[in-house]
Amino acid sequence: MRAVVCHSYGPPENLSIDTVDDPQPGKGDVLIDVYAAGLNFPDTLQIQGKYQFQPPFPFTPGSEIAGVVSHLGEGVTQLAVGDRVLAMAGIGGMAEKIVVPEAFALKIPADMDMPSAAGFLMICGTSFYALKQRGRLMPGETLLVTGASGGVGHAAVQLGKAMGARVIAAASTPEKCAVAKEAGADETICYGSESLKDRVKALTGGAGADVIYDPVGGELFDQCARCVGWNGRILVIGFACGEIPAFKTNLALLKGSSIVGVFWGDWIRREPEAHFANCQELFTLFEQGKIRPHISQTFPLEQVADAMNVFIERRAVGKIVLEMQQEQA
Repeated sequence: MRAVVCHSYGPPENLSIDTVDDPQPGKGDVLIDVYAAGLNFPDTLQIQGKYQFQPPFPFTPGSEIAGVVSHLGEGVTQLAVGDRVLAMAGIGGMAEKIVVPEAFALKIPADMDMPSAAGFLMICGTSFYALKQRGRLMPGETLLVTGASGGVGHAAVQLGKAMGARVIAAASTPEKCAVAKEAGADETICYGSESLKDRVKALTGGAGADVIYDPVGGELFDQCARCVGWNGRILVIGFACGEIPAFKTNLALLKGSSIVGVFWGDWIRREPEAHFANCQELFTLFEQGKIRPHISQTFPLEQVADAMNVFIERRAVGKIVLEMQQEQA
């Protein structure tokens, strides 16, 4: 099979597409023919040696895939050959085949296509866990989402609306704000040309946002800390700008606010039953038409460097997906 392989740290252009042996499923595993692989910002960090978890060389990046089960390992009972599934692989997803434990693969709705499935769970799973379990977002509350046109931000806008919140979406350009508005945002803020803090306060009558979902970090986080409302919750999703911010704790005291970390990957490991329940809710929301991943660009496997550079150059809008093969109608 073909696979994207990282032999040394560096830019996406250092990656190679190698022919490697097909993986073999062990006890409790399934072999999946990969149709599409979702790209995520951490993938770009990992190939540069900048991520908190670094596998040994050589490795194949890619944490989420969609495809069809082609072989069952001993003891597999919940899946069958031919099942359409998505899976969180952790690593190894940018390949034509992958082996994952049965518990990591979930059957997808019949009307979910492969690119959407490959771009679904990371962004929707992260955002739903953040808003539901960590942010405790309630109907009628005001949710501020930064980076609202990116993968997780776009999902947070849709989920915030589905959960009954008033959603203020913030992005760096008018074009990105338009994408967030189309996702259902009630208001938008272009923080590339106006003050996030001042605009949020104006839109909330000075009260501030009840929940802030921030995957951007950097200087923008400081503005978030200054426009959160009383008893507000600021959700730390990530640092897409490349800068980890320092937090002035007096702001938490004055606002009665909380800084809440969101580590979805470790939560899955610690609370798999709660994660599975979240996934079923997300599939229901998809079937109801309330959430849809915005697949803005797809690339063939051979153009993996081009796909990753969309993230590195901060041009990503919605979800970027590698397509290995087309699903037959």
